[in-house]
Amino acid sequence: MAKLIFGCGYLGRRVARLWIAAGEKVFALTRSANRAAELAKAGIEPIVGNLLEDRQITLPQEAQTVLFSVGMDRTSPQRVHDVYVGGLRNALAWTPAGVDRFLYISSTGVYGQVTGADVDELSPCRPAREGGQACLAAEQLLEASPFAPRAIVLRLAGIYGPARIPRSANLLAGHPIDAPAQGWLNLIHADDAARIVLLAEERAITPRTYVVSDGAPVLRADYYTELPRLLNAPPPRFIDPPPDSPAAQRAASDKRINPRRMFNELNPKLEYPSYIAGLAAIVATP
Repeated sequence: MAKLIFGCGYLGRRVARLWIAAGEKVFALTRSANRAAELAKAGIEPIVGNLLEDRQITLPQEAQTVLFSVGMDRTSPQRVHDVYVGGLRNALAWTPAGVDRFLYISSTGVYGQVTGADVDELSPCRPAREGGQACLAAEQLLEASPFAPRAIVLRLAGIYGPARIPRSANLLAGHPIDAPAQGWLNLIHADDAARIVLLAEERAITPRTYVVSDGAPVLRADYYTELPRLLNAPPPRFIDPPPDSPAAQRAASDKRINPRRMFNELNPKLEYPSYIAGLAAIVATP
């Protein structure tokens, strides 16, 4: 079955590799000719087009699974709502009607809990931050679309992996962490997240929503004690962020993601069942 990816970046490339290794044909939309050449070298069939600016893009009719994994380019002048919601609106309009599965990568940022409570798919969504609000609006757009009966929403916790360890550069430089030492972090290694995407495609009964994490929430102080130990960096120092800053908004979120539905229904075997295993493997790899 052919696959089509919107957003073939940090996660999407990993999913593409797994599909290609399984003998599947993979298409991916990119707005860059240089990026298209990179994708082609990786065995991915590129489609050059701009998801936000083009009026119409012709997509392969043979695609039976779509993965929408568009992330926010922090250097872009576009608003996060335009990227997540506007981009998904165009993708839904252009996607061939015969697609069997539409996989949407969302975020646990759709939850706004601040008391450290357990959170799962049935917990109320009251996002306080713009990114979470945009993700929730995109989910609602998908739910109202013709693809809703075939939709799988994956609300990912904080994704980390090689070349993506948040705060590592700051810790190595001895800079303080602008967040309180307390509060929960919820994580999933990028490689495990990619495998869960394929399991959701294979095993989920649609429509379905899953929270995706390793199921091992960690207190911020414990995470930022282990990371500098592995990096041979100075011990962390914590400072309060300015009250109205994005860092303060991030720090205010405090919840423990409970992915029991994911484990019960998809039965993933995580290669990195906690941040300790994941960080150790990343740091040990040259």
